[in-house]
Order: sequence, then structure tokens, then C-alpha cells
Amino acid sequence: MTALSVLDLSPIAEGSDASRSLANSLDLARHAERLGYRRYWLAEHHNMPGIASAATSVVIAHVAGGTKTIRVGAGGIMLPNHAPLVIAEQFGTLAALFPGRIDLGLGRAPGTDMMTARALRRNLEAGDNFPQDVVELMGYFQPAEEGQRIRAVPGEGQKVPVWILGSSLYGAQLAALLGLPYAFASHFAPAELDHALEVYRSRFQPSAELDKPYVMLGLNVFAAPTDAEARHLFTSLQQAFVNLRTGRPGRLPPPVEGYELTLDPMAKTMLGQALSCAVVGSPETVRLGIDAFVRRTGADELMVTAQIFDHAARVRSFEILADVHKSLSRAA
Repeated sequence: MTALSVLDLSPIAEGSDASRSLANSLDLARHAERLGYRRYWLAEHHNMPGIASAATSVVIAHVAGGTKTIRVGAGGIMLPNHAPLVIAEQFGTLAALFPGRIDLGLGRAPGTDMMTARALRRNLEAGDNFPQDVVELMGYFQPAEEGQRIRAVPGEGQKVPVWILGSSLYGAQLAALLGLPYAFASHFAPAELDHALEVYRSRFQPSAELDKPYVMLGLNVFAAPTDAEARHLFTSLQQAFVNLRTGRPGRLPPPVEGYELTLDPMAKTMLGQALSCAVVGSPETVRLGIDAFVRRTGADELMVTAQIFDHAARVRSFEILADVHKSLSRAA
């Protein structure tokens, strides 16, 4: 049965702050570990009032230090924002602190707007060098060779698992060429999903890291005791998306009854496209939705995200999903 993992942006809810969000992330990770989720990934975003995971490697250390067995990683690090050596040192340090538990997902986008990208001292053309930077970074994780002048310490010999992230065909092609596992951002950019899967699987070249294609797909899952309650919780994410796409990013808003009725046709269309990979409902609705999504895509793993305003409701959603996953596994 398809494995389940968690993608967390450490959302900052209206009326709350980053300290509470980061505490909630650790609490959710502990629940995910108890419930049998495979990984807990955090994402790099900058200048986002509603996201507390900007210093991603620091938050990974926070979560890994407070858990025992679950894999913890980046989904992802936006590599053009960083020198490969710096990321090798950061994740080499994490791997030294938490052996066998650290993943490194790499993305090509800046994870922010262009003005903020400049404030990061990013070369705005660095994305063009993404393939070379990925190869350079992976090289730092190999055992050092005699006479090697530049070494990642910690890092060398750690062989931290590297994933390629993407929302287009670019990442699919690179992951296939390098023989790396591929994570697709279908939870917010699903337009190229089917084409990207076909490209990755058909062009995959076995490597020392991986002998056959391995796909993880992002999926929004909002689970609650009833369909109506789940749809109500889902309105927080809908509002956040509309706010972001209309240039008004902010903290995660509380759910609003009948929110969709207030939307104009353009906003409804945008949400229908961007959030088409979402399963929202009661345990039975979630079971049917998960089963259909996996059958359609052949995903090896699902990276589930849930931007739910109330932390207790968020934990409950992941608990319901874990129970659904167990029932599907027994039926498989």
C-alpha cells in the first residue's frame, strides 16, 4: 500500500504567532510518528506572514530533536537561494545529529517573490544552474577523495538521500536523468501532474541511489467526522489561496461558513484548478478519495498537507487519515 507522509509549512494562524506554530509542528510530528507516517517534511518559504518554516534546516532540527524514529526532511530546500556547500554542511550536520533520519528535497523555485529573492542575495539566474548545483551538492555527501580541496564537514560520507521536487516537466526530467526519487507539488500546482509522471517514469535511468522510479505526490487532505465539517475546515486554505493569488498574503484565516458562495467566478475557477488534488470529507469520503487518487496516479507515496486553522482539528484530520490508510492496507 502507498506510504503516507506529512508536509508541514508550520502555518501561523490569525491571532497566533511563530512560536506557537513551531510548537504545533513538533506536536503534530510526534502524533505523525505515533500514527505510523513515514516522513515529516518542512518547506522553505520567505516573506510569508502565514508560514514559520523559512529557516528550514533549523526547524528540521527542532522536529527531529523532539521525535525518535520518523524521517524528517525538507520539502524542500530552494537550492538557487543557497550555495550547495552550505546546504551540504547543514544537512550533513543534521544527518550527524540524527543518523538515518534526514531527507533532502531540492526545489528550483525561489520560494518567494522576486524582491525577496534579491534580499536573499540570490543570483536571479541561479535557477539556470540547478542541475549542476544538485550534482555538486550530492558530491559533497560522498566520501572525500585524497587531495580533495573542498569538503563538507560534516557532510562527506553521509550520503543524505536527495529528492527532486517539481511542479512542471523540468524537475521530472532532471529526477529521471539523475535516477533520483521525485516529489510533485500536486497539492497546489497539479496542471502538469499526469505529463510529469509519464516523463519521469519513461525516462528514468537507474542510479546508485535508486533502481526504479519512485514518486511521491502532494495531496491536500482535510478529514473530519462529517463531510460538512471537513468542507468547513477547508475554507481556511481556500481563503489563504485567494489572498495569496490576489497579492494579499497573510496568516491562516479561520474557516468561514459558506465561503464559496462569496467567490466570483474567476476565484472559483482558480481554486478549482489549484486545489483539484484535495480530498475533503468524512472517513468514508476520504477513503474513496485516497483510493481513487492512488489508483489514477500509481503514487508510491503521498505527502499529505492540511492547512487547518485549529491545531486540534488538524491533528484529528491526520488521525482519521491514518485510520483510513490502515483500512485500505488491510483491504489491499
